[in-house]
Amino acid sequence: MSRFAGKKAVISGGTHGMGFAVAKALVEGGAEVLITGRDGKNLEAARQELGERAHFVSCDVANLADVRAVGDAVREKLGEVDFVHVNAGYAKLEPLAVVTEESYDRTFAVNTKGAYFTTQVLAPLVKDGGSIVFTTSIANASGTAGMSVYSGAKAAVRSFAQAFAAELIGRNIRVNAVSPGFIDTPSMGVDASAEERQHFSELGDQLTPMKRHGSAEEVAAAVLFLAFDATFTTGQELVADGGLTALTG
Repeated sequence: MSRFAGKKAVISGGTHGMGFAVAKALVEGGAEVLITGRDGKNLEAARQELGERAHFVSCDVANLADVRAVGDAVREKLGEVDFVHVNAGYAKLEPLAVVTEESYDRTFAVNTKGAYFTTQVLAPLVKDGGSIVFTTSIANASGTAGMSVYSGAKAAVRSFAQAFAAELIGRNIRVNAVSPGFIDTPSMGVDASAEERQHFSELGDQLTPMKRHGSAEEVAAAVLFLAFDATFTTGQELVADGGLTALTG
């Protein structure tokens, strides 16, 4: 119950799925957290479940005014923090022939621009000796039809983690990334129809050597390991994919 007592954390994209699992584990462990999200219903549902040790800010990470407002809220509610999870993301399954400028720009705005400027705003508020963990994707390391734009955006985030680790090493702030495979979340991590999500889910079970999806809680455990336990690790990417990249690729 007290593993994270006294700790303060920020989770961008923390109202559902993997980010929410991280937030829930932190709150249950005694931490105080600030969570961002775009969907009002998800924000309210998270508020009801997490209680008084959680603070909530509506934020579209592609909007720099929203990101700066999160920084202001963190200063007001938490002051300095021990940990930031840069998790907000967006994926759309689109083959090369149908990608539009709009969908391309949205994917990079959320995943790449959002991650970069969230870090720029919040890094000064991380305590010396604290940590930052990004959510990337196994799409970084594989050629997957229909995911070219998302793969490129998340590969950029992987590079950010390494460069920011170098920039923040002087403050002993560790910067790492968790790279999930097929994870069982309400959206399956993609902007798609129910039929497309069902196919995506079935494909994940077929391709993953462990023959199942990971849970949001399993990814959260990897995130929190990097955040608090891996004290001699920085600039690294921890893959949580049931063996998919290591055993099949």
